[in-house]
Amino acid sequence: MKIALGADHGGYLLKEEIKEYLRESGYEVSDYGTDSCESVDYPSFGAAVGQALMEKKADLGIVICGTGIGISLAANKVKGIRAALCVNSYMARMAREHNNANVLALGARVIGAGLALDIVDTFVKASFAGGRHAKRVEMLSALENI
Repeated sequence: MKIALGADHGGYLLKEEIKEYLRESGYEVSDYGTDSCESVDYPSFGAAVGQALMEKKADLGIVICGTGIGISLAANKVKGIRAALCVNSYMARMAREHNNANVLALGARVIGAGLALDIVDTFVKASFAGGRHAKRVEMLSALENI
């Protein structure tokens, strides 16, 4: 599985930990930046990860900023992206199983690295349940055309 990562300065250090964890776990990881704790604008990195998924360069994405809010909003502006801000593993599993989320958003200033890695692990291992949830995901996709 290919995973695209992106973060602003607030999420840079956590992104680096997640990148190492994913690579050690056997995933192919593409890093869309940033490359330091120097202040940058989160929309660029959320959009880059979203675009990578839409261009089939990755199967899933993970975006990180201070709270996870801004970068998730940015990723969700890319057509076809369903980014979910998760603060626990249950949310991560439900985001994949019920909402077919393809991008996980995390807040580096909200959760610690240990919890973040557990959330990441849950997110990448879960899969869409389909069934009654498929109709709802189709409805979400239809909203992109409004």
